[in-house]
Amino acid sequence: MAETRQIKTALISVFHKDGLDELLKKLNEEGVKFLSTGGTQQFIESLGYECEKVENVTSYPSILGGRVKTLHPKVFGGILARRANEGDQAQMKEYDIPAIDLVVVDLYPFEQTVASGASDADIIEKIDIGGISLIRAGAKNFNDVVIVPSKAEYSVLLDILNKKGAQTDIEDRKMLAARAFGVSSHYDTAIHEWFVK
Repeated sequence: MAETRQIKTALISVFHKDGLDELLKKLNEEGVKFLSTGGTQQFIESLGYECEKVENVTSYPSILGGRVKTLHPKVFGGILARRANEGDQAQMKEYDIPAIDLVVVDLYPFEQTVASGASDADIIEKIDIGGISLIRAGAKNFNDVVIVPSKAEYSVLLDILNKKGAQTDIEDRKMLAARAFGVSSHYDTAIHEWFVK
């Protein structure tokens, strides 16, 4: 089983766009295909890059006021499918699920929203569901997938890309997975603390 993985398709769904342009530029130069939703997709296209809408893959629009965008088997199947598992690969083919090799996520700013004195209703809307699920899925399948769980890791991936091109080693992916679970743990702890305050 090869330890090196090529990044061909990236799912990018971020709240903060700052610092993303440099990463997108390098990924585009490496021939990586972009897949995205809403504001992130518009941002990617505004830089002149082609970007496929997630809804073209899922055949579902963003629904419930944006609460459900990426939560779909074609998205999560593309992230969680094991590349060396024949059964997984057969099902990807059967259900027309595209492989997703890189997931770049930046969660809704829950802690900042709480700190701003926002209403409970506004705070609840900043509890990220799709993003945290994407982070966990990408990190779980680190054997095959690269996960960038916050804007703090944009530069980490950029450094890897500059050194190796659109390829990662198992050590790179495991290191980013560990960071991803650190991000999700911190995020859920902040939400838990708000609920029990």
